[in-house]
Amino acid sequence: METTHQTPSFSVIRKDVELVKPSKPTPSEILSLSTLDNNPPLERYTHVVYAYRAKSNSSNHVNHNNHVHDHVASNFVADKLLEPACMIKEALSKALVYYYPLAGKLRRDSNGDLRITCNAAGVPFLVAEADCQLSSLRYLDGIGIETLKQLVSDFQSYDVDSDGYHPIGLQVTKFSCGGLTIGLCLSHSICDGPGTAQFLKAMSEFTMGKMEPTLKPVWDRERLTGKTIEAVPLNSTEGEAFSSATSPYLPTSELLHDCAYVTSESIKRLKMKLMKEIVDSNEVPSESFTTVEVLGGFIWRARARALNLNPDGKTLFVLTMGIRNHFVPPLPDGYYGNAFIGSNVVVMGKDLNEQPLSKTVQLIKQSKKTAFQNDYIRHSIDVTETTRKQNKKIESTCPNTVFTDWRHLGLLEIGFGSWEAVNIEPIPWNMSGHVDLCLLMPPAKLDPAMEGGARILVSLPRPAMAKFKEEIDSLKVEDDD
Repeated sequence: METTHQTPSFSVIRKDVELVKPSKPTPSEILSLSTLDNNPPLERYTHVVYAYRAKSNSSNHVNHNNHVHDHVASNFVADKLLEPACMIKEALSKALVYYYPLAGKLRRDSNGDLRITCNAAGVPFLVAEADCQLSSLRYLDGIGIETLKQLVSDFQSYDVDSDGYHPIGLQVTKFSCGGLTIGLCLSHSICDGPGTAQFLKAMSEFTMGKMEPTLKPVWDRERLTGKTIEAVPLNSTEGEAFSSATSPYLPTSELLHDCAYVTSESIKRLKMKLMKEIVDSNEVPSESFTTVEVLGGFIWRARARALNLNPDGKTLFVLTMGIRNHFVPPLPDGYYGNAFIGSNVVVMGKDLNEQPLSKTVQLIKQSKKTAFQNDYIRHSIDVTETTRKQNKKIESTCPNTVFTDWRHLGLLEIGFGSWEAVNIEPIPWNMSGHVDLCLLMPPAKLDPAMEGGARILVSLPRPAMAKFKEEIDSLKVEDDD
């Protein structure tokens, strides 16, 4: 398990915030949001920092085979090449013509429903300068949380009025080497991971000289609006506290945040080991395991052991599942709202610790299959709507594991002009409990040995982190055998 690198001393000077408005007139209207968007645990800002370096062949990044847009694209790039903040600001303004709700204001009405007032108020935008090279910070790989916080601003209290608050804000930080970071502050009520990637891709395309986004955004939030129902149990987790297990280290306000680094070889060997467990138990493997299944099961058990859960208490594993293509009928291409539900597994602490890991992973796989069924999806949305309307609070004071996979969002394939993405670093946030959320992320584009591997961002009480690292290091030991 990688530890946080020593961070060189540097300073960041922020300029004044300005509001970037759509470059053309946009509709003036009030839009409602879906049941999933309205879910109270999502009504918070997420903060993610994206690191970019200048391409070595920066003068060749425009597609000169596109004769229609050659002149426009070349002029756009030439004008903005030396000033990335200006380039990104202009791309944001153009993207907001299509994603105009993001330039509005978000608030809950008297009925407790989220509404976004589309008034072209603009997106808070801040330019900053750092007096160091981004490469000296390893493009933020393994960087500390306090350092990351210098590269993203919290705009939730900026320009708040009767229409609400801004759902999105950006900080562009320029480094002395020519590298840059984009700190994105975004309300999770507006976009999920794929929706965020879609918006950033649209901005990216404008910096490449395109006249419009390849994929047009679709609102259609009513598609995922549920109804209130009599609480019929969907599975064994409904109507219960998230977990009845306890840890001697919780609750606590002293948390450590770290990344576990897992190579592709480690993942491959773990899959082979679990298949062998199944064969040795005289079962016939019906399907292979995916990376998210095996790492999800492994991390769940590792965290439970690190937290020293009591054996006779229940512990919950939640895998967030995208439903865009599983909803019937499927959601339209371009939908950028929240479109995920939870696939839940509950086991006793003793079983999680002692049973073969392959059995735990099989439970996760079966739970995924159930969660992809349309009846399950619709009922899950209805339960979310009912829970909110009944004003039930979901509090998590016990150790659960919520697992989210960011590896396939394509965030490291989204560049801006002549700057290519190298790394993404989220700042941990509290959704249902600070220790719950684990993010499965692609490795930074720095170490060839990590190609095909993964990083897992975890948060744990200080006394539990050392044991967790031992569990993760056991994967590396197998690689060294």
